[in-house]
Amino acid sequence: MDLESRFAADVRQRRRDVVIAGHRGDSDTARRALTDPAGSVRASALAALMRCGDARNDEVQAALSDPDPEVRRRGCLAAAHRPQVSLMTVLDDPDPTVLETAAWACGEHEIVSADVLERLITLAGDHDDALVREAAVAALGAIGDPRGLDAILAGCSDRPAVRRRAVLSLAPFDGPDVDAALARALEDRDWQVRQAAEDLTSPTR
Repeated sequence: MDLESRFAADVRQRRRDVVIAGHRGDSDTARRALTDPAGSVRASALAALMRCGDARNDEVQAALSDPDPEVRRRGCLAAAHRPQVSLMTVLDDPDPTVLETAAWACGEHEIVSADVLERLITLAGDHDDALVREAAVAALGAIGDPRGLDAILAGCSDRPAVRRRAVLSLAPFDGPDVDAALARALEDRDWQVRQAAEDLTSPTR
């Protein structure tokens, strides 16, 4: 076995050990792996600590600044149910998969700071990646702050997946602009957008 193959095998073994530690409730082994040289092992270590119910807020916060995007994604997932952890740093992440997960996690917080809300509004309208825009629109709907409504309404004219999510995100809001957007969505060329609008406008809603 050459050196590169041996290194990869070592990483796989360390990651396997960390995963097993998580299932066994061995938080000490998982915590030591938070500083492993391999990002995949560090990500698994945080996941193992979450499984053990022993991840600290400072460890989750540190994961959001990790150089490896896999660790940052895992940090976003861990932060989703920890409103004490600030997601602001990852809302500017260069990796769109991290950014998408961060936006989703903000929606799970439901109550966010003005800076986070402003960033979600910007992402919903301006980001190049449609998945990021979709996640930001969904988060704005979950948060339900009126300041995010214009961005959600704009999303109703985006690509089909974003339009569908934007329509669903109108649920907490009302008013003539919302009614007009739902009326347009009922005639949308995409059947899933129409279905979302029908679900919101159904008399049994």
